[in-house]
Amino acid sequence: MPEATWPVPRPAAAPGRGSGGSTESTTREPIIQEPVPPRSAADEAPEPEATRRTASPAESSRASRGWWDGNADEYQREHGAFLGDDRFVWGPEGLDEADARLLGPEGSLKGLEVLEIGAGAAQCSRWLAAEGARPVALDLSHRQLQHALRIGGEVPLVEADAGALPFADASFDLACSAYGALPFVAEPVEVVREVRRVLRPGGRFVFSVTHPVRWAFPDEPGPEGLSVAASYFDRTPYVEQDEHGQAVYVEHHRTLGDRVRDVVGAGMRLVDLVEPEWPAWNTQEWGGWSPLRGNLIPGTAIFVCARD
Repeated sequence: MPEATWPVPRPAAAPGRGSGGSTESTTREPIIQEPVPPRSAADEAPEPEATRRTASPAESSRASRGWWDGNADEYQREHGAFLGDDRFVWGPEGLDEADARLLGPEGSLKGLEVLEIGAGAAQCSRWLAAEGARPVALDLSHRQLQHALRIGGEVPLVEADAGALPFADASFDLACSAYGALPFVAEPVEVVREVRRVLRPGGRFVFSVTHPVRWAFPDEPGPEGLSVAASYFDRTPYVEQDEHGQAVYVEHHRTLGDRVRDVVGAGMRLVDLVEPEWPAWNTQEWGGWSPLRGNLIPGTAIFVCARD
C-alpha cells in the first residue's frame, strides 16, 4: 500500500492487532501462504487514491475486512518480529502490560474471562492465557485469524464485527484492544456500548489508539513529521478508494474529547488516560513512529474504563 498523502496515521504503520514491543520473537514465517499465479502488467490493479471524505459504518467495515484480509500476510511478515507471538504491548513506545498492569495487578487475571477485540494473530491473548486468564480473541479479518492458528495455542478465535459482538450480556470480566477496531469504525461509541453490554459489573475495558494529536502532523518519522500540517479538529475520515470510488481502507479521527465522550456516552467510567513516553531503549521506527517524534509528541493514548 502506498504511504498516505494526507497527514494522518495509517494502520499499516500502527502496531495494532495485538501489539508487541519486543525486538526478538519466535514468530515463524507464514506457512499458510497460498500460491499466487504470476501477474502481468495488465493485471495490476491501479494504486488506490488517498482522499478525505465521509464513510458510512457499512463502508468502513467492508473496507477494513478487505484491507486486513488482503494485507495480513505482509503485515505479519514485516512486523512479526516486533509483535512477537505472546507479548502484550500497548503501542509503538513498547509499554508492556507485564509492567503497566492496566488490566489488573499481577496475579489478578487468573481465571478471568477476557475478550480481546481486534486481536489479529492473538499475540495479546496468548500472553493473557499465560497469566492464567481465559481469553477469547476476536477479529474482523479471517486472514489475520488464520495467522493466529498458524502460531498456535489454545485461545478460542472468533471472526466478528466489534460493533455487533456475538456474545451474551455479562459474558466477560475484562476486555482489551491494542490498536484494534476502534480507529477504523465510523461510530466507536457503538463499539464501547457493545463492550459494556458483554462486560460483567465491575469489569474493565482498556483500549489503545493513535493519540488524536498525531492527526495534525504528517505521518513521517523524521523532521518533516514535526510540523503541523492539518487541523486537529478536522474529523473527515481518511479514505483510500479504488478506481470505482469504493473505499478499500478507512480510518476515522476522533479528538481526545470525542474519545472521552464516547466512553462516557456508552455508559462507562473513565478511570485513567495513559500517554506512554518513548523509552530510551526503543530505537525502533514503525511508519510515522520513531524515537525522534516519540520524545516530542505523544503517539499513543490508552483509555482505562470501568463498567460500574
